Amino acid sequence: MFNKPTKKSGRINRRQFVKNTALATGGLMMTGNMALAAKAHIDGDDTIKIGLIGCGGRGTGAVVQALLSNQNVKLVAMADAFRDNLDKCYATITNPEFKDWSREEPVNVSDRIVVPEEHKFAGFDAYQKVIPLADVVILTTPPGFRPMHFEAAIRAGKHVFMEKPLAVDAPGIRKVLEVAEIAKKRQLNVVVGLQRHYQTVYRKWVELLQEGAIGDIVTSRVYWNSDGVWVRPRTPGQTEMEYQMRNWYYFNWLCGDHINEQHIHNLDVGNWVKKSYPIRAHGMGGRQVRNGKEHGEIFDHHFVEFEYADGSRMFSQCRHIKGTASRVSEAFHGTNGSAPKPGLILTKSGHTLFKHDDRKDPNPYQVEHDELFAAISKGEYKFADVENGAKSTMTAILGRMATYSGQIIEWDDAINSNLSLAPQTYAWDANPPILPDEKGYYPIPTPGKTKVI
Repeated sequence: MFNKPTKKSGRINRRQFVKNTALATGGLMMTGNMALAAKAHIDGDDTIKIGLIGCGGRGTGAVVQALLSNQNVKLVAMADAFRDNLDKCYATITNPEFKDWSREEPVNVSDRIVVPEEHKFAGFDAYQKVIPLADVVILTTPPGFRPMHFEAAIRAGKHVFMEKPLAVDAPGIRKVLEVAEIAKKRQLNVVVGLQRHYQTVYRKWVELLQEGAIGDIVTSRVYWNSDGVWVRPRTPGQTEMEYQMRNWYYFNWLCGDHINEQHIHNLDVGNWVKKSYPIRAHGMGGRQVRNGKEHGEIFDHHFVEFEYADGSRMFSQCRHIKGTASRVSEAFHGTNGSAPKPGLILTKSGHTLFKHDDRKDPNPYQVEHDELFAAISKGEYKFADVENGAKSTMTAILGRMATYSGQIIEWDDAINSNLSLAPQTYAWDANPPILPDEKGYYPIPTPGKTKVI
């Protein structure tokens, strides 16, 4: 199931991993990189040029949100592994009646899109051609590519918006953290698409919980239980690499399982409230319903108990099974009360301490771009989201390690694992890290047998 180990790196302990970092809603603000502001002053052109890498549904939504920020933003280049994804995205965002699921009214951003044919790139190396053309890079490919693309963007001196999660394995997390240090030294803004940090109800709710509104938090409960997502069937003539890339959600080298790709949102809120990260995890999971050839290798349910250094626990559920009860939320219990859902805080006796009506709150997907591009326009270094994004991704990977193996997994062992999920070669005719048997089924993790460290 796993690729051979990567070159061994220095061991990281948990104390080093969390040292001198904080879970902030808006990041750290300080006087920063004035490169774009200086350029605007000299050239009389305040245009912020965007390059989009990853033209699927999330990339389509993210680039429109960037273009709707109040700054002079233009999309100048696009990349995707598949040309048909790029063409579909381009047709969608240039439609003057564009409408996505996150907004009620259609919007028109066509006048901010200046992408000539020679700035449209397809293939595994397409990202390399976009980065030099942009001031800001949007990274919205499957997360298995995130460490590679993030490193290329930061080393080229670009600001970044990147979707969660930030990796699918521990070597990827260590790479992201290494590159984050370069971004900080160069004062490059990096915003991660954990949009609850930009959502009014969460910002107010978490602030009160961190200030002790319910006392010491002893139990956290986090959920992403839903019907699941799309399946893209195999088509004639596809190589195995293309099939897995098209159906990427079901392969760990691309997705990291749905505990990583979706449930990270809720795990991140748990960490945010606690201002900490787990020290160990154990749990269970499996494939009860989604167990066909088309479902690759991932589980359809996970239950994990995470332990923090203060002895408190976070109980985590995520499930992708149609017809079951859906819940995507978080809850906290403290020594002096409870917070049963976002925006609500109660005393021990049930008296309401805080209740927030979020119906008029701004769209957090838009807010994260508004704040990012405002900072870039002013030449401010304001956002250091990437450290928390990496640690919350590692929390999800820790949970997957626990459910796949059936063992108690220590954070320090997990973050120092050298088991890489990455393929040896990125090419359409190359073999991905996992292959089907003669009947078309993929090897499935087996608790008690699967090795994850």
